[in-house]
Amino acid sequence: MKRNKHVEWKPSATFPADVKGKQIAIIGGTGGIGRALSQHLASLGAQVIVVGQTFRDMGRPGIEFIKADLSLMTEAQRVAMELPAEQLDMVIFTTGIFAAPKRQTTAEGIERDLAVSYLNRLVILRGIASRLGTSHPRGRVKPRIFLMGYPGTGQIGSSEDLNAEQSYKAMSAHMNTVAGNEMLVLDGAARYPQIDFFGLNPGLIKTGIRDNFFGKDSLKSRIMETLIGWLTPTAEAYAERIMPLLLAPALESCSGTMFNNKGLAILPSAGLTKAHIRAFMSASEALLGRTDVQISTH
Repeated sequence: MKRNKHVEWKPSATFPADVKGKQIAIIGGTGGIGRALSQHLASLGAQVIVVGQTFRDMGRPGIEFIKADLSLMTEAQRVAMELPAEQLDMVIFTTGIFAAPKRQTTAEGIERDLAVSYLNRLVILRGIASRLGTSHPRGRVKPRIFLMGYPGTGQIGSSEDLNAEQSYKAMSAHMNTVAGNEMLVLDGAARYPQIDFFGLNPGLIKTGIRDNFFGKDSLKSRIMETLIGWLTPTAEAYAERIMPLLLAPALESCSGTMFNNKGLAILPSAGLTKAHIRAFMSASEALLGRTDVQISTH
């Protein structure tokens, strides 16, 4: 990853006090990094809505829950409608798995990693963009969207076999979701000037994201996650480190920027041209058209 030396930031002079009262949605906030972020934000006084399948923070002040199976695009569309987008200051997408050794599909016929780690984000983004932050007073900071993935790593994806129906390799399938999320940041920044979009690359963190590849609670999974836990920060440590970035004033003029695990700005992956992004978005929209979900193409 190459540093973007044109973007510098520092914490707000009033951080962490300015977290209090912020309305934030975390898509995938029921486990791993998403849960760590939701807990930390709520502890600082934010009102947080988390979306996922299993809620582990019942009764914790400041956190509400929307139950959803985000492998299904119809569920993602429902979430978009249920979210109080007009009141939100920020939306953070942390949903993600790793492609399985053998191709898996959802009930809607979509390769599972693509559905969970990328396409539901596209559906929700398109569903809330026109309403996001519209109840805020004029002149208030633009609403912010953060997409967590692995931007800046050189992955540009392929739109020719997006659903991995012609051939399947786990790593190739997963790299399509990596590239797709980086393109959502770049496409969103160009498509929605009233919203600020950013990409987050947390690096290697001990979470459950690799369970789908190694097998949940398998020996391989336990060994790998133990090694990762020894060598890398915890999800809680990353959440605390990245928190000042989420509200940094300097980001107001930097929509489309990616950040590494230390919160330093990085350059987008080479090869993500406007034409390439258009082709990938068109293929994504066409794939969604095979489900019962209709999304805005504007």
